[in-house]
Amino acid sequence: MQIVKRNIELRVDDSLMRVYVASPKAEGKYPGIVFYSDIYQLGDAIIRLVNYLAGFGYVVAAPEIFHRIEPIGAVIEPDDLGRMRGNDNARKTLISEYDNDTRAVINWLKNEKSVISEKIGTLGFCIGGHLAFRAAFESEIKACVSCYPTGIPIGKLGKGVADTIHRFAEIKGEMLLIFGTQDPHIPEQDRHTIINGLETAKIPHQYFCYEAEHTFMRDDGYRYDAEAATSAWREIIAFLERKFKS
Repeated sequence: MQIVKRNIELRVDDSLMRVYVASPKAEGKYPGIVFYSDIYQLGDAIIRLVNYLAGFGYVVAAPEIFHRIEPIGAVIEPDDLGRMRGNDNARKTLISEYDNDTRAVINWLKNEKSVISEKIGTLGFCIGGHLAFRAAFESEIKACVSCYPTGIPIGKLGKGVADTIHRFAEIKGEMLLIFGTQDPHIPEQDRHTIINGLETAKIPHQYFCYEAEHTFMRDDGYRYDAEAATSAWREIIAFLERKFKS
């Protein structure tokens, strides 16, 4: 499916938030997805993932998660300095500010004429996987895809301690988790903590583990694993199709 691309602006907490939107070219109404990047924001690798998902028939809205700190349109290079810069940005952002951004994007999707307002989901990678988890606390989110989410068991997300691990019972939709078994940022114990928490809260979920490293779905780094990424995307698309198009 061909897509169209644009940037919109939303004002949140008196800060201008750029949101990159990719959507099907054909006129119609489609499910909406709140899409979260990793700490490097909306660079080429992440934009390719947004565009890829939109091509399956979704209106995908990806906010700049550090818009209160970085200039509009800033892309953080995925190198050692960029990693430090991104992590520093994360530490300076209040948990409530992340949540306010989520609310703003959901509200935009609900009012966008090309979106089926009762069919909204979320997807994210790394810190974005954690943000997608928190987005799932919102009543509109019917499906959440969280790819190698960092910091959930210990509350590491921004300034202060995130209460995500204690709020699983608030999730209204279904969850799909993607993990890499060679990922030091989400070791086996943390994976079990997350999965057991969903089971205890009786949240419908499924998960897939790949023999891969952190950020294995990002195609511009040495940890990229094309085979694992392709398999993960196959599961993600099937999950979203079942939730939104069956």
